[in-house]
Amino acid sequence: METRTQLIPADAPGAIDRAAAYVRHGRLVVLPTDTVYGVGCAAFDEAAIRRLYAVKQRPYHKAIPILLADLADLTAVTAHVPPLAQALIQRYWPGPLTIILPKHPKLPGVLSPNEGIAVRIPDHAVARALIKAAGGAMAVTSANRSGQPAAQTAVQAAAYLEDGVTAVLDDGPAPMGQASTIVDCTGDDMRLIRSGPISWTEIQSLTEAQTIL
Repeated sequence: METRTQLIPADAPGAIDRAAAYVRHGRLVVLPTDTVYGVGCAAFDEAAIRRLYAVKQRPYHKAIPILLADLADLTAVTAHVPPLAQALIQRYWPGPLTIILPKHPKLPGVLSPNEGIAVRIPDHAVARALIKAAGGAMAVTSANRSGQPAAQTAVQAAAYLEDGVTAVLDDGPAPMGQASTIVDCTGDDMRLIRSGPISWTEIQSLTEAQTIL
């Protein structure tokens, strides 16, 4: 297990660098996002990812998404981006849309049991600053034990995960309070995996217009 959890105000001097150092050294950190609070680690650290599964009490058949700091980091985690996914990225990133894409072969296999990887750029300055300082990509899932409601605040996340994480970066209540929409773009037809802030009808309208063009 990790050491006793530290609650760090996001606006405290050096808070981002301190939390990022923990991530780079294989620790688990809770971070704010635009949707709900997440708990994560470095995306290429297999040992840390396994600890993340253990702390979450999450079964390995449930993949863990990746959050990116910038669009330039996408090529490090995906094999390629299908045209329909490119249209969604252009319209909705940064924002509350998670897109499942063909995963990069260098990603740890434990992140996903199949050939896809869920990816998102959050519309949250603190989240992106932490991810960038930690290396550009983090494996992040909701800050709770599997089956619990998603954490809306840092204090709630800390209570859920107890001493399983090294630090909790506190930036106040999550703005949306709702997990992201998830769509799968790995096959010939786009599929809705989870409903969220962006409606399936809106996504379909965009992609249909893109197909016509």
